[in-house]
Amino acid sequence: MLADSFHESAYSMASASSSSSSSFFLSLQGVLRDGTPVAIKCLSAESEQGTEEFVTEIRMISTIKHPNLVELVGCCVEENNRILVYEYLENNSISTALLGSKGKHVAMDWPARAAICLGTASGLAFLHEEAEPHIVHRDIKASNVLLDGNLQPKIGDFGLAKLFPDNVTHLSTRVAGTMGYLAPEYALLGQLTKKADVYSFGVLILEIISGRSSSKAAFGEDLLALVEWTWKLWKGERLLDIVDPRLTEYPETEAIRFMKVALFCTQAAANQRPNMNQVVKMLSKDVNLNEKALTEPGIYKSQTSKHFGGGGSSDETSSSQIIKGKQSLNAPANSAVLGSADSMTQILPR
Repeated sequence: MLADSFHESAYSMASASSSSSSSFFLSLQGVLRDGTPVAIKCLSAESEQGTEEFVTEIRMISTIKHPNLVELVGCCVEENNRILVYEYLENNSISTALLGSKGKHVAMDWPARAAICLGTASGLAFLHEEAEPHIVHRDIKASNVLLDGNLQPKIGDFGLAKLFPDNVTHLSTRVAGTMGYLAPEYALLGQLTKKADVYSFGVLILEIISGRSSSKAAFGEDLLALVEWTWKLWKGERLLDIVDPRLTEYPETEAIRFMKVALFCTQAAANQRPNMNQVVKMLSKDVNLNEKALTEPGIYKSQTSKHFGGGGSSDETSSSQIIKGKQSLNAPANSAVLGSADSMTQILPR
């Protein structure tokens, strides 16, 4: 009965959207028979790789629930039709609401942006540490974090996700994800750990604070990537220059702390990045960050495509380079020292 409702909703569209995060899918808005609005993701019948993503997405999120994860309502498989049905989120994605064209912008003050950062971090921490088995998303980016009517963030699109049982520390796998968000050790060597998601999340923080896309803009005279530009501003004690000019009022100390957290997340050596539970603590508490432990970010750049693992042969890179800072990709882990006003707590990235 439910499958009939899903199938019917796919052909009773209220509107269409071009916000699909993969070229294999078309995202649409529909309504179930009981009047519930839903978001519908339709798989292209010609896509074999997309079928893998379809099955992966169902397997990953059908058994887990969290306030900061998009809820899967159901699915439909009938002849060549493969449809995923999700809860409908009124404000689309961060990419559309904050970074997209001006006509679709949603006004976001500092409390809203801070809450989006913290909520997304909480969702990722759940995937990494509480979901059984643990899950690495592999494609954390602005278009895959959706916003409900209250601007609460929900991580979506699990088509590229990988399961990480407790006894698995890393996987060697094909590179999948989006240029501008790829951790250098993963993009260059195919070494996947939870820290690849941490890196992507660090980039996302900077996008949320700056209001600019990491993959669509270059900064300064040297046309730097967003992470590079932030590092340069930090070294020059000008971090606030990155803040979105639309934010006319915001707590400067908190904004600086968030940007420093982003720099901790994007360090070149994966084992020097905090884990997501640590990131949640760093974002949610007034802590002192040990800046002496902070090392230069790693940046992977491609001269061709912007997306891997979801777009066929056109997504392969023919020429690429890595800017990895002064630390090697496998440098010994340093400690990130965090402290409140009353005590100092040493947190070791792992």
